[in-house]
Amino acid sequence: MDNSCKFFENRECEYFPCHKLDGDFNCLFCYCPMYQYEDCPGTGTYVEKDGRRVKVCTDCDFPHKPENYGEVIEFLRSKRK
Repeated sequence: MDNSCKFFENRECEYFPCHKLDGDFNCLFCYCPMYQYEDCPGTGTYVEKDGRRVKVCTDCDFPHKPENYGEVIEFLRSKRK
């Protein structure tokens, strides 16, 4: 897949790939824009740390799958209302 406004892959990043994923890896959402939402469509989990509930997305590859770009954008649009 070519780099575009919907897809970007940075193989030169020192963390690439930050998740295990077969196929194209979209780095466009390197820092997940859905992290702050408990109802995100990804597979984040929560742990208790120092008395606080913290979201852990280590095993979530949802925003890195190119075919999920549209769903990420629609999810974020729904939060603007």
